[in-house]
Amino acid sequence: MRLSDFRVLTFDCYGTLIDWEGGILAALQPLLAQAGGAIGPEAALQAFARLEADQEARTPEMIYADLLAEVHRRLAQEWGVPAGDAAHRRFGASVPDWPAFPDSAEALAYLKQHFKLVILSNVDRTSFAGSNRRLGVAFDAIYTAQDIGSYKPSDRNFAYMLEKLAALGHAKGEILHTAQSLFHDHVPAKRAGLATAWIDRRHDREGWGATPEPADEARFDFRFPSLAALAAAHAAERGG
Repeated sequence: MRLSDFRVLTFDCYGTLIDWEGGILAALQPLLAQAGGAIGPEAALQAFARLEADQEARTPEMIYADLLAEVHRRLAQEWGVPAGDAAHRRFGASVPDWPAFPDSAEALAYLKQHFKLVILSNVDRTSFAGSNRRLGVAFDAIYTAQDIGSYKPSDRNFAYMLEKLAALGHAKGEILHTAQSLFHDHVPAKRAGLATAWIDRRHDREGWGATPEPADEARFDFRFPSLAALAAAHAAERGG
């Protein structure tokens, strides 16, 4: 199997293209400061992962900005830190402020020359629009949890994307799903019969960070430490 065998790259965005752990921790700083340094960054990310996944399963129809606000409320309650509605809403609206990984824009610009680029993301359309400006590329299709009415790792999200791409003339065998989260993306993508590329952004760190540990065995066809490494591997296949 070669990267050049595919015509479409479908992307998770947050954790893969956007540095969501950096963005989450920056947006949590007021809450963490109130906790007086009792909660370290990795513990904060793990708590976020647990509560976010639980909230997505409980309220699949909830718009992501509102869901994040609810996660912030639950974190404040769990950590015993007072926080009002305005603080919860600020956290929910923080997604457009989350930074892109340094290699994302350049790698996407290269990949755009060779593939159709598609987003399958667990956010709302407004939040993604802010992130899209940071990535500097026009995606060929964008499918959000708001469009679908559920959150990954639900199989509904992948079925929705595959149906839409089939209508555009793209067979499943032409698609490479490209993502960081084994829990949200690789396990359900494999259930859907997709080839996958793991962008292992946490390759130099222990633990699972802001994503839960996958309950099922995670399989993937390619593994790269960054999107730049994937782009370089494709260029090498082409002899460039």
